[in-house]
Amino acid sequence: MLSDRFGRAIDYLRLSVTDRCDLRCSYCLPKGFKGFEEPAHWLRFDEIERVAAAFVRLGTRRIRLTGGEPLLRRDLPLLAGRLAALPGLSDLSLSTNATQLERHAEGLRRSGVSRLNVSLDSLRRDCVAELTGSDSLPKALAGLSAAKAAGFERIKINMVPIAGVNDGDIEAMAEFCIEHGFILRLIEAMPMGDSGRGTRGSELEPILARLSRRFGLSELSVSLGGGPARYWGSRDGRFTLGLITPISQHFCASCNRVRMSVDGTLYLCLGQEQRFELRPLLRAGCSDAELDGAIRAAIELKPEKHDFREAPAKVMRFMSQTGG
Repeated sequence: MLSDRFGRAIDYLRLSVTDRCDLRCSYCLPKGFKGFEEPAHWLRFDEIERVAAAFVRLGTRRIRLTGGEPLLRRDLPLLAGRLAALPGLSDLSLSTNATQLERHAEGLRRSGVSRLNVSLDSLRRDCVAELTGSDSLPKALAGLSAAKAAGFERIKINMVPIAGVNDGDIEAMAEFCIEHGFILRLIEAMPMGDSGRGTRGSELEPILARLSRRFGLSELSVSLGGGPARYWGSRDGRFTLGLITPISQHFCASCNRVRMSVDGTLYLCLGQEQRFELRPLLRAGCSDAELDGAIRAAIELKPEKHDFREAPAKVMRFMSQTGG
């Protein structure tokens, strides 16, 4: 099992397959951004599979495909199938904005993707257009319908509440999730890049109190996935709410994950700059033993905690560059 110098087991890899996205969410990627990675620097599918196999060999049990918008990467279901077949991998999931999901849902399900997280910040078409820079709500809803039809269960809806923008839409999103059997997760905005620092996120504890009164929520002891969310459920079992609080109640002491960007750079913490580049090793023809050693060396760089509160201007890269 991989473990860092603070004794944390690292069993979760978030793999970015592209830094491109068809949306420009205000807290993630600014309008007009042009600093995307050159396609020649993207890891090829065989290179991604090789890194994933090394992580699994070293004890990683969960992999999430991310971006940017991962479904913009051509033939992604083929890659997903190759990763799902890795001996020892127990969970392959995907994060998406769902705009491309209608045509890919069945292929992803067949390939072995077991779970979906869908970013959706409102059910109001004008609000979604304001936040994403695109009239994308109809596509996202069609994608969610296709995912349900393909057999995906307990889909998670990731919503970033922003004060004065969509924080009044949370109850409507909760009712939507109850209707369709989705899990609602509220995520605090993080100061990643200029766009993230310019977002005035809403405090989640008052929102939790509000939703608890309305839906009769109590905290759950179970973990629904490999991430840091804490969960609450309604008495009738129809509504599940998750909170991800990297700012107000950080979870660094139990962090079990690292991220790899599309160019093969391992980022050891969202809120710090420690990184390790694997692409040069891969393209120099490193052995499996050398790759395993490089991953172990990278994990040793993982910091104890982030500094989002103490130094919000520290991280200049955008979320889409890191891998969500």
